[in-house]
Amino acid sequence: MSKINKVVLAYSGGLDTSVILKWLQDKYDCEVVTFTADLGQGEEVEPARAKAKSLGIKEIYIEDLREEFARDYVFPMFRANAIYEGEYLLGTSIARPLIAKRLVEIARETGAEAVAHGATGKGNDQVRFELGAYGLNPNIKVIAPWREWDLLSRQKLLDYAEQHGIPVEMKQGKKSPYSMDANLLHISYEGGILEDPWAEAEESMWRWSVSPENAPDKATYIELTYEQGDIVAIDGEKMSPATVMSYLNKVAGDNGIGRLDIVENRYVGMKSRGCYETPAGTVMIKAHRAIESLTLDREAAHLKDELMPRYAQIIYNGYWWAPERLMLQTMIDESQKTVNGTVRVKLYKGNVSVVGRKSESDSLFDESIATFEDDAGAYDQKDAEGFIKLNALRLKIAGKIKRS
Repeated sequence: MSKINKVVLAYSGGLDTSVILKWLQDKYDCEVVTFTADLGQGEEVEPARAKAKSLGIKEIYIEDLREEFARDYVFPMFRANAIYEGEYLLGTSIARPLIAKRLVEIARETGAEAVAHGATGKGNDQVRFELGAYGLNPNIKVIAPWREWDLLSRQKLLDYAEQHGIPVEMKQGKKSPYSMDANLLHISYEGGILEDPWAEAEESMWRWSVSPENAPDKATYIELTYEQGDIVAIDGEKMSPATVMSYLNKVAGDNGIGRLDIVENRYVGMKSRGCYETPAGTVMIKAHRAIESLTLDREAAHLKDELMPRYAQIIYNGYWWAPERLMLQTMIDESQKTVNGTVRVKLYKGNVSVVGRKSESDSLFDESIATFEDDAGAYDQKDAEGFIKLNALRLKIAGKIKRS
């Protein structure tokens, strides 16, 4: 790698990225710019400014990206009903392209030649950050310290921090044994006892939801209003995308909704056991499918369902900025023009039940045709005979051959 004079580091202010900051200064003899994003992780990000200043950083970026994250990343993904491997709502995956985008933009603004991240060489995030960065700037250089250094344990990181005078805030009380990542969409847990896929997650691990057993005995009903596939109001009150998600995280989490325990296939090849809390997303995916069931044409809906696993895999593997995702998004967004109306859901002890859906302008449900009562000639049941015979023709021909 050619000489690097300035690098933009995705910086949290924690032990890992603080060590990385100093390591970059020493290893590459370069100026470091820090970037800290608030994606709704629920932790104060401003202390990262003081920490970066104490380490001699002059250019510090701390940004509230919650609305952009919800509006331009989470909501478009939910228009597709994206689920990876049948269960995972892609909470970590969808945050990485926004961080990569801002890293590249800040590099351009500050004249930096490179960006750096703290993702390990075993996980998916290194792929997501770097594919995003290269997709947005083919000439950018990427530094991934975990693939270069030998500081491969927490103790080695602590020793390095002590040796170089890096302040480390030792939190009082018991340290969480889990590796966690949080944003508006979810919080994830890995490591500790979760590395044994037979071991049940401890109840004390969960942060955003009560257990279904301890959820209220009375159901909570909410109404979600959709415009072109996006939630724009809850119980008649207009809300921004980030506010929608914050509200749903609270009300769904209070009802024990959103817990998930899975073993997933990482893009780098290994299997990984992880636990996730996605209260808002669990409600959103259920309600969105409900409003689509009323307003989306059958074949359009089925085509979306056929493409969804591919779309989800694209996001999981880090190809948000790739041509295939952009192409699919155009099709998905076009399908959502008629996805307008209201869905009523019932939240009760870990379950989300759709109990009503309506659309004043775009419903394709025709009660006069669907009724089991007298339809007054709206549908001639005799027509079904020819329909069945035509569709049975190939089966009858094949059946004759099998018997001959």
